[in-house]
Amino acid sequence: MNPDKQKLAAGLYLIATPIGAARDITLRALDLLAAADVLVAEDTRSLRRLMDIHGLSLGDRPLWPYHDHNGARMRPRIMAALGEGKSVLYASEAGTPMVADPGFDLGRAAVAEGFDLISAPGPSAVITALTLSGLPTDRFLFAGFLPNTSGKRKTALGEVAEVPATLVFYESPKRVAAMLRDAAEVLGAARPAALCREITKKFEEVRRGTLADLAEGCAGAAPKGEIVVVVGRGDSGNISELDLDTVLREALQAGSVRDASDQVAARLRLPRRKVYQRALVLAAEDGGGGE
Repeated sequence: MNPDKQKLAAGLYLIATPIGAARDITLRALDLLAAADVLVAEDTRSLRRLMDIHGLSLGDRPLWPYHDHNGARMRPRIMAALGEGKSVLYASEAGTPMVADPGFDLGRAAVAEGFDLISAPGPSAVITALTLSGLPTDRFLFAGFLPNTSGKRKTALGEVAEVPATLVFYESPKRVAAMLRDAAEVLGAARPAALCREITKKFEEVRRGTLADLAEGCAGAAPKGEIVVVVGRGDSGNISELDLDTVLREALQAGSVRDASDQVAARLRLPRRKVYQRALVLAAEDGGGGE
């Protein structure tokens, strides 16, 4: 393939790269790869392989690494190239730059210094997983990676539990079983979900079911590869105050105000603060009140 060689205007060009299948690259991205004065990549080896597959030569152009560990050192160098009127192209290791990607700081710096920022859209694991999940796509929230520890992860899940949208998370295969367990507890065990792994690759797999089903399926042997977890929106309905009091009183008989509040908020998918405040009232009325 010989993309048209063109002189690009100065600016930072963001290109989306394949998340698996090399042929998912767009024709425009190939044109930009052939024409940019300076190439910057989260993983230079991955970009070189991609260019080789599509018959693109680096020539005498520089190819600079840019990632989480060298961003602060490399940004001034890249900004200097832009200041000299050069066209600079940045590519993520896979997927769309700026989305859970170190390119965010680079793009923000370019905008802050008044340089043009140009995006060539293409593959995205978030959008692809949404289309594979079979869950509603009319409104969704991408929540990135959750915290590593269970306590912080549950807190983060609680913050998005009431969002009236499909939720999308990136997750490590080492943590996905624990993440699904926590999600089932906080978001609701019966909430529909999908686990998408190795999207567009040879061993692509989509597991669909409830959060409880998916958690159980990962308990014995964690799936391998790149993983996206998609969770359907909650359906908390309108629980009456009388129903809430009934459920809370049962929970308070078995545990503290704090534990009962956590349990009921997760079970009924209600704001934890609202449940906790009501639990305090009930505990005081019933002669309790302990945390």
